Amino acid sequence: CRLLIPSLFIFRFRKLKERFVEKFGEPPLFYACAPGRVNLIGEHIDYCGYAVLPMAIEQSILAAVSVNDTQSIQLANVNPQYKDFAVSSEELQIDRTNPQWYYYYLCGVRGVKEHLGLAPLAGMKCVVDGTVPPSSGLSSSSALVCCAGLVTLEANNKMLSKVELAEICARCERYIGTEGGGMDQSISFLAEEGTAKLIEFNPLRAVDVKLPDGAVFVIANCCVEMNKAATSHFNIRVVECRLAAKLLAKRRGLDWSCVQRLSEVQAALGASLEEMLTMVQEVLHPEPYSREEVCQTLGVSLEQLRDGVLSANTQHVTHFKLHQRAQHVYSEAARVLRFREVCEAAPDDSIRQLGLLMQQSHTSCRDLYECSCPELDQLVRTCLKAGAVGSRLTGAGWGGCTVSMVPVDKLEAFLQEVRKSYYTSDPRRAALEKHSLFVTKPGGGAALFLEA
Repeated sequence: CRLLIPSLFIFRFRKLKERFVEKFGEPPLFYACAPGRVNLIGEHIDYCGYAVLPMAIEQSILAAVSVNDTQSIQLANVNPQYKDFAVSSEELQIDRTNPQWYYYYLCGVRGVKEHLGLAPLAGMKCVVDGTVPPSSGLSSSSALVCCAGLVTLEANNKMLSKVELAEICARCERYIGTEGGGMDQSISFLAEEGTAKLIEFNPLRAVDVKLPDGAVFVIANCCVEMNKAATSHFNIRVVECRLAAKLLAKRRGLDWSCVQRLSEVQAALGASLEEMLTMVQEVLHPEPYSREEVCQTLGVSLEQLRDGVLSANTQHVTHFKLHQRAQHVYSEAARVLRFREVCEAAPDDSIRQLGLLMQQSHTSCRDLYECSCPELDQLVRTCLKAGAVGSRLTGAGWGGCTVSMVPVDKLEAFLQEVRKSYYTSDPRRAALEKHSLFVTKPGGGAALFLEA
């Protein structure tokens, strides 16, 4: 979809064009934009095969691009803290031990190149401007991957559906080492203004979810950054869920060697989510599993465990909390479905019910999945005390943002109280508050823009 630049954002496009001309001495040929997202509910379950419920936000990655026949890619960033980068389009090597911004961009380029078999790849000059706060749980990295994928498609005069692009970008972000599930890329491409989306996988599809009138969603950054590609926290959880699925499958007589996701176990058994939760209680003990116990239970060697299940940055892990991770995943999957049901039925107390589901989700993320942090927990408590009916961490966790559901008539008092209690009381947070607390609404998906 190629659009004319919207008048609301003309200033941002104009400034980016100026930077492009200043950098490369020529005007850009086109622009590509991919939004960040906020996940309302359904944390850490997309890579287990379960539906999630995000919406796109106004903050986005915007790229100005020109095309040439040099077979080189030249990248620059409006933010001076991100250095320039240049590489041959035939040598798209990505260093997963050093997750720099330009490697995320190259993930998108390489994904489209390999999917379409593009050779030679068109040369590109690109200047990137991002308004999604980095390492905040709002999907700045995935938005950059999606933007790069869209740029590569346009620069090489190719076309793909939004679903195909979302699936490609979900796969190719793994080049940098993160074993995500596809939510971030899917909502970046499939979002529509004015509605949240229930994102389902296998096959990928997005269903509109109308949010209730009378409440708004407020994003608040706890001011602790967390780059999920720079640590093993995220991939450890992926591995724990994978192991939990294999042990459950083995105990129920399934071919566990082919099982990768907890949803596959449920599907193979034809069980409900409630029955899966009961099974977790019966089969998986709450004490951490050692590598030796896992190997003994599955009948594999330590070498087979390392080669077939563990990822590159989880080889050091010696114990796995399988009971807790599986309990979170199955209960969170049920909360997503209930959230959608409440939105569709729209009962008089829908705002209260949705808020309660959000609170239950945060409790599960904190206690069972252990992906919160003290600052996130403090911010959630602050938001609830300030008048939110529900508040929870959003994104991978271990830092980043909360999302809170706030009745419209309490919004101004809520914002004032959160500023006072969480931000202005701390000098470092106070300096970041301008871009750390904002009301959001469902935005549109990735798009290409031409100048009027």
